[in-house]
Amino acid sequence: MEVQLQELIDQIKKDGVEAAEAQAEAIILSAKAEAEKIISDAKAQADKMTADAKSENAKTVKSGEDALRQAGRNLLISFRESVARELKAIVSDNVSNIYSSDDFAKLIIKAVECWTEKPEAEDLSVILNSGDLAKLEKALLAELNAKMLGGVTLKANDNFDGGFRIAVDNGAVYYDYSADAVTDMLSDYLSPKVTALLKEAE
Repeated sequence: MEVQLQELIDQIKKDGVEAAEAQAEAIILSAKAEAEKIISDAKAQADKMTADAKSENAKTVKSGEDALRQAGRNLLISFRESVARELKAIVSDNVSNIYSSDDFAKLIIKAVECWTEKPEAEDLSVILNSGDLAKLEKALLAELNAKMLGGVTLKANDNFDGGFRIAVDNGAVYYDYSADAVTDMLSDYLSPKVTALLKEAE
């Protein structure tokens, strides 16, 4: 009887140990699986954070490059506009200097001579502002008569500051040599050349 009891006790111990070992093994396996899942999730999250950071960095770099390119274009446009303004100011100063010099009357006479050679030019008039006309009228009339250009009429018009205009066909057509018109014409002529020079320097 004692032998059977001992065998029963031994069997119970054995079954208990095996059950405990099986339970422990299951707990260990579950813990390992959970740990692997945590590590896998953490790695996936880290990979996503890295990818997001790279994407955001690429966007920031592209945005910075675009902003830099735009700033460069704006600077170049601003520089060209500044050069165009400076060029126009220089041209304007030079035109004003010529139109206020002693050569102004000679310039008008030369323009009239060129116009009188054209067969379609009839009833030729030279139009100046009243200040220039008062100052130059005697000299111009004397020079026009001396060159056999007596049919030219001198008129005053204060709609422009300096320079002169030539009217033909009894005022039907005007040719504008006013200071503003000549400045604009010369600036328009020189601007593309200056722009080409600037492009060559890039």
